[in-house]
Amino acid sequence: MYRICLVLMVYFLVGACESPNPRTVNVDPSGRVGQADPFDRHGQLVLTRHAKCRMDCRHITQHEIHEILEGGNINYGKSEPDSHPDPKYAIEGYTTEHQHLRIIIAPEGDKLIVITCIELGVEWSCDCN
Repeated sequence: MYRICLVLMVYFLVGACESPNPRTVNVDPSGRVGQADPFDRHGQLVLTRHAKCRMDCRHITQHEIHEILEGGNINYGKSEPDSHPDPKYAIEGYTTEHQHLRIIIAPEGDKLIVITCIELGVEWSCDCN
């Protein structure tokens, strides 16, 4: 009886170790694994002068910025999460009007500083500095 219990216990322990974890995780290209976004996507938006100028040139609204923050994906290849003093993240996605946007933000406490915004695949003339 002891031997059967031992065999069953080993069987269940091995099975538990080999079963995949049902939770999804974010993995960036450097191999870092995270359970959640590295910032709160619902923070207060603060638009820099440069971001406002780019939004105007590229016909991007604040509502569309919110759309990308809500449903977009972090592009770690275009982000600088280890930048000091301010990490920067590139969030990309499509708006309801089918604009393919990249928003660069720098989280700061409960604020999301919008550095710039880009419509991918479209060249806009702009005089922003």
